Amino acid sequence: MYRIGIDVGGTFTDLVAVDDDGGVTFAKSPSTPADQSVGVMDGLGRLAAALSLDRQDLLRQTQRIVHGTTVATNALLERKGATVGLLTTEGHRDILEMREGLKPDRYNMRMPRAEPLIPRDRRLGVRERIRPEGTEEIPLDPASVQAAIATLKAKGANSVAICYLHAYKDGRHEQATAEMVREAMPEAYVCLSSDVFPQIKEYERVSTTAVNAYVGPALDRYLSRLEKRLVEAGYRGPVLIILSHGGVAPIAEAIRLAAATVLSGPAGGVAGARYASRLMDAPNLIPFDMGGTSTDISLIAGGEATLSADRGIADQRIALQSLDIASIGAGGGSLASVDASGLLKVGPESAGADPGPACYGRGGTQATVTDASAVLGFFDPANFLGGTATLDSAAAEAALDRLAGDLGVTREQAAEGVHRVINTQMAEGVRLVSVRRGIDPRQFALLSFGGAAGLHVTEVARQLGVTRAIAPRVASVLSAWGMLATDLRFEASRTHIGDTGALDADAVRATFDALKADATARLQAVFDGPVTHRFMADMRYGEQIFEIDVPLDDLEWQADDMLAQIADRFHVRHEQLYTYALRDQEAVLVNARVAAIGQLPALPQEPLAAAGAPAVGPSANRQVYMNGWHETPIYTWDALVPGQEITGPAVVESATTTLVLRAGDSAVVTPHLWIDIAVGGT
Repeated sequence: MYRIGIDVGGTFTDLVAVDDDGGVTFAKSPSTPADQSVGVMDGLGRLAAALSLDRQDLLRQTQRIVHGTTVATNALLERKGATVGLLTTEGHRDILEMREGLKPDRYNMRMPRAEPLIPRDRRLGVRERIRPEGTEEIPLDPASVQAAIATLKAKGANSVAICYLHAYKDGRHEQATAEMVREAMPEAYVCLSSDVFPQIKEYERVSTTAVNAYVGPALDRYLSRLEKRLVEAGYRGPVLIILSHGGVAPIAEAIRLAAATVLSGPAGGVAGARYASRLMDAPNLIPFDMGGTSTDISLIAGGEATLSADRGIADQRIALQSLDIASIGAGGGSLASVDASGLLKVGPESAGADPGPACYGRGGTQATVTDASAVLGFFDPANFLGGTATLDSAAAEAALDRLAGDLGVTREQAAEGVHRVINTQMAEGVRLVSVRRGIDPRQFALLSFGGAAGLHVTEVARQLGVTRAIAPRVASVLSAWGMLATDLRFEASRTHIGDTGALDADAVRATFDALKADATARLQAVFDGPVTHRFMADMRYGEQIFEIDVPLDDLEWQADDMLAQIADRFHVRHEQLYTYALRDQEAVLVNARVAAIGQLPALPQEPLAAAGAPAVGPSANRQVYMNGWHETPIYTWDALVPGQEITGPAVVESATTTLVLRAGDSAVVTPHLWIDIAVGGT
């Protein structure tokens, strides 16, 4: 039996099948942005062929599919979401524009304001009011609701976000409104802030609910279409969607909480990186995932990834818990150009999957990073993607010649310049998740994955002073593979404000118990296996306005000093993050959170390669440009043996990725056929 992971990227869709013995088979197919399910089904056919099966046989032998999708992300980035209407408390329709009274760069006078997802004429006030303590001040006015619904119908709204003041304390007005909306607009997607994000902070709650309503219909259409196609093709198992916090959920839960899928694909990479951390005994890793369109960078410290609720995507605030991932517009398809001042610019615009880089021969003419790699000799044009495709070298050369002409340099200098610019941008991305947070990247190893990362990883490491890089055998599909190392996760949260020194301990216990019961009930509705729980709190000092997450696992919940223990954990966490703690100040508990985790069968250990086989030398030599043309040995990844050593300059090729070792680099092949690199010249 198989488990299949599917990661849809901007250029390629990656698919991985893992059998019961841990054997890993993977395939790639071009992504189809107009309808991602087309690329997914094509990829399943290719995956089946790699296993000497037809697609129907593969799906019949598959226990579980885990899927990372960019549908919600693309809808948000491209502003192609639903026509959303917002129903909110009378007098509060402008929260989305007022935001928090600040611009992202408050001192930039020329920075344009962020456009709200919902225009003002579709943001309507409803007569009602709940007090902060949860009591009703103004009853919900049905006539006011019906008038607002009539307006939204007239304006063509197909999705409705309902977000009333203080609904995090009592959501009865939102629930009553939702019933009226569903009766009057049965085809509309409806979401409530008390369901999506039942926490204090009005802007965060409104913005998160608005994003959910904006991307929800597109995600619903896509997942429903994909599920139908899989059933028609013979699949009878569950389809699980990986969410931004790194856990997975059934399709219905992903549609309900659509805003939680905006980091769906990158979250799989972090899950894979955690697994790699244990496999390689490398607790401190910087996962470096470079695909065709973007590079996603995160941090694994002590074997664990960090979560954050401080996310902003496409100028929209999403306050749901998510893995802390920095995404930059730097990928193999990033377009290279010369700006008005004559400087070389690479990205963030991308050639994407269609037409793709010029060397793909699909009509692209502007130079990309992949075209530069082709010109530098890093690829065998006749044996791209394991021989399933060929590269148009003439088109790549023509694209680089045009760029070189604009720069007044040679073709090779232009190509090398493209690499230097993109490498610098990616090194800055690594600094964003490390140095700017007080972490020295030199104490970490770079984990290179994604189809394009191996071409750049040692140069990025040199810029950072990092001395170790790791390239997994499944590097090009690590995100899809890592999705199979995740568990079901349902989260519940509630605001419970108060100084820990003044709160009632029994009330705090009751809050966490209720959240545990809520999250567990939702999980057990779709899962009957073993369940574990994670307990967390959002806390701050009294004079602060932003909270930090504080893990509360293994807390002595029945102890007399339980609240003092929570306060102490906050002080310790604050010191870890900011190097200081103010123990003479009260610690304020703002939000309580519980995650119910359904433990799925573990990903089998990567199989060990046969030991004792003699090392095989290079399969060929090729002219490769690294500060000049050099005859360079080319190794075939699948022919490597455990313990084999490779010194740079060298190129290691597999069907789906290429690893470049430069002068001074040395590498050793691990028992799992991963490549452990000692980076030289840092």
